[in-house]
Amino acid sequence: NSDMDFYYLAGSAPCRSVIMTAKALGVELNKKVLNLMEGEHLKPEFVKINPQHTIPTIVDNGFALWESRAILVYLVEKYGKDDSLYPKDPQQQAVINQRLYFDMGTLYKSFADYYYPQFLYNKPADPEAYKKIQDAFGFLNTFLEGQEYMAGSQLTIADISLLATVSTFTITDFKLSDYPNVERWYENAQKVTPGWEENWEGLLETKKWFDSKINSK
Repeated sequence: NSDMDFYYLAGSAPCRSVIMTAKALGVELNKKVLNLMEGEHLKPEFVKINPQHTIPTIVDNGFALWESRAILVYLVEKYGKDDSLYPKDPQQQAVINQRLYFDMGTLYKSFADYYYPQFLYNKPADPEAYKKIQDAFGFLNTFLEGQEYMAGSQLTIADISLLATVSTFTITDFKLSDYPNVERWYENAQKVTPGWEENWEGLLETKKWFDSKINSK
């Protein structure tokens, strides 16, 4: 179904989670790159679709939605051939939701709070913000104790969303090996998640951008 427009940037972690989920569901995305550096997200025609002017944004037959984790749930509920990526069982669903909120509010936020000020505003690294990253990975490591997947016993959108985020940390000098459960999960998640290759290609875009920022310091 390519009546689904997808406004994105390949380097963005939340955008990559949507790409992988769409791939897992066999949903075709009509990809439209939005260059944030050039301010393309502020054009009136995009603000009309998404007044918050953020990516990723989808428009599915006229229905507009943004916030990557809301998009993941929508895609599975609307296009899943079964509910394996987001089970109907209230408790299983609750654990997936908790992981998604943890990703958004704790893990991905720790990445943004530590790295963005350095790369966007040339601020010095803040050790307190780095400690928040370590705390977040500590929690993640505990969630994965004796578990192969983030929530339950199979791949879900919790894995896909967190895979987009965790993989983003790997392009910095962050050591996953300090968190053995996370490292073990990460190795497996790469193998079992549809669209991993495209996620990796997008990451290389991010890495290029990161490296250019470091070298220009």
